[in-house]
Amino acid sequence: MDDHSDDIRRPLSPRIEVYAGGGRKQWPDDLKAQIVADSLEPGAIVTDIARRHGCRPQQVHDWRRRARSGQLVLPAAGGALSFVPLVSESSPSVAAAPSGSPEAAVVTVELHGARVEVRGTPGLAVLSDVFVALRRTRSC
Repeated sequence: MDDHSDDIRRPLSPRIEVYAGGGRKQWPDDLKAQIVADSLEPGAIVTDIARRHGCRPQQVHDWRRRARSGQLVLPAAGGALSFVPLVSESSPSVAAAPSGSPEAAVVTVELHGARVEVRGTPGLAVLSDVFVALRRTRSC
């Protein structure tokens, strides 16, 4: 059997290369966020996390950078408290002026579409209970 080639300068190679797949893998944001959360656990090694999930360590580092800049939202850890920005609807001079009675104060909490108003001067335990209740209603 004779080997034929259009290019006589290049001999035929007995090697065959097979390319599988359609290019880059598309990682869903929720999977990226879970991988980043795994890599942020105490004692976690990024290389090991990447190998376990079948990606490159550079991807995990990029996703971590995106999470720090707010471009990738990480899943909330169970029982972990997080902070939200405080929005004041009154001017600073009005907010700083003391009111006549403690009952005049109103703390309004808006979270996940729910709104709760707490009147008076609530303690930390009361506000904590409000946030826990709001988080529970979201998970239902």
